[in-house]
Amino acid sequence: MLPPRTNGGNARYTSTSHSSSPPSVNRAKHAPRIITDRFALPKGSDLNACDPGKQTFCGGTWNTIRDNLDYIQNAGFTAVWISPVSQNYEGPRTPYGDPYHGYWIADATKLNSRFGSADDLKALSDELHRRGMFLMVDVVVNNVMGLNTDLSDLSTYMFKDKSLYHPYCPIQWGNSASEQNCWLGDTNVTLPDINTQDPSVVSAYTTWIKALVTEFNIDGLRIDAAKHVNMDFWPQFCGAAGVYCIGEVFDADPAQALQYQGPKALDAILNYPLYNALVEAFAIPGPQNMSALADMITQIKAKSTDPTLLGNFLEDQDVPRWANISVDPQTMWNAMVFSFMADGIPIVYYGQEQGFHGNADPYNREALWTSNYENTTTYGMITKLNQLRNFMINSTSDWITSPMKVLNTTPEGIVFAKGEITTILTNIGSPPANISVSAKTSFPSSVSATTDILTCTQYAVGSSGTVEVEYTKGGVPVILVPDDALTGSGMCGHDLANGSQSKGAQGIATDSNGVARPLSMSATRLAVVAGLLMGVVSMAL
Repeated sequence: MLPPRTNGGNARYTSTSHSSSPPSVNRAKHAPRIITDRFALPKGSDLNACDPGKQTFCGGTWNTIRDNLDYIQNAGFTAVWISPVSQNYEGPRTPYGDPYHGYWIADATKLNSRFGSADDLKALSDELHRRGMFLMVDVVVNNVMGLNTDLSDLSTYMFKDKSLYHPYCPIQWGNSASEQNCWLGDTNVTLPDINTQDPSVVSAYTTWIKALVTEFNIDGLRIDAAKHVNMDFWPQFCGAAGVYCIGEVFDADPAQALQYQGPKALDAILNYPLYNALVEAFAIPGPQNMSALADMITQIKAKSTDPTLLGNFLEDQDVPRWANISVDPQTMWNAMVFSFMADGIPIVYYGQEQGFHGNADPYNREALWTSNYENTTTYGMITKLNQLRNFMINSTSDWITSPMKVLNTTPEGIVFAKGEITTILTNIGSPPANISVSAKTSFPSSVSATTDILTCTQYAVGSSGTVEVEYTKGGVPVILVPDDALTGSGMCGHDLANGSQSKGAQGIATDSNGVARPLSMSATRLAVVAGLLMGVVSMAL
């Protein structure tokens, strides 16, 4: 949960036509989450002048995002999620620094001049839509910024009447009434709680969000601190917006968190229950409890009205970077593949692709330009994952809505299918291990060959329908797609136009038990794999 700054020219939102974006459309999109202030700088700026520990503005704007959209689109993303756009607190520096993040709202109806003008935000939206991409905006409605519990001067705020705020009280965690009605901050930054049960507040907020979405052609909303607002507020608010609404419900318990998804709440939530299960299943050091991950999948299916709308992530601004909690990059790649290939919408927090390793707030809010926007191993893997997702979404009618099925789990691995794709993941990390994961696939008997799209290794499906992955050179993720399903994908030798294969395709054989094993790879194919993995120990079979 965070906090935006002041308005560009005090522009208020006017009305233009807007084509609403329903949840079913957003399900097919996948976005990086970026902190506007930290994504890119204007040309000629000092690229080193941004210490996240100082908690101050570094200079990113809506225009600098627009100028660097190639970095996002070239990775295959089809949407961009930016920081809140509303006017933020302008005043003395706080013990927690400045509102560079955009969450310390003063007047939601005005824009944040730190990030640009209304024309700048429109230009970003227009450019995204010209590229066929969506714009997703963070919004804060639960609270405003405050330095104390005195509400005597509300002249710079959207809600200027003291009666429209809940009286001050500290939150009693675990008590839902207290979590919704008390103030989210502390004695340094109090975050006065807005009374979203009041009809005049509801009316003002629904009028505002409809105008905001319309004026800037916004396709989706991320709701900050959603569980701290009375649940019956959300259908009114999101109904007025007319776009996909996903909320922050910071709770690892699926029974609690998923109450906030459904017709009486939000379209979706960020999947914190899954995030915690992924950390416990894959991170090194950690419990590496793969069966608990499988159990969490079952619980989410039982509690969620639609798991394919939930937001899957490994990092965000409120938790430590994956590289900070796990010493082995292979663990992130396996967990990341899960977030892309399982039910849900994959969300990548900016800098994850660069291997940033900051701890908790504020150190996990680094400046992206310090990476020089390198084409790293992780960036390349994300590109390939997005390419596969985009192809499956565009070439099939139901892959994105097909429910995932867990086929097998062991202490070291999990196998699951979603539509025609079988994914095999492990938590063993990079060191070689004398273990294997036996994948009893759900491929029909008509499928004679499959391809791991991450390495372009081909496998036959044995007579028993089993593919066995041995990790004698370390544990990399495997994504098996029937060869026929890749026709037209442009992946692993398949031509974009006619599905023709490139030279050097690998031969296939099965052993006496009907288990598929690859024969060999050409030098060309080995070079492709080496380029993809950039020196990381690859999988031998």
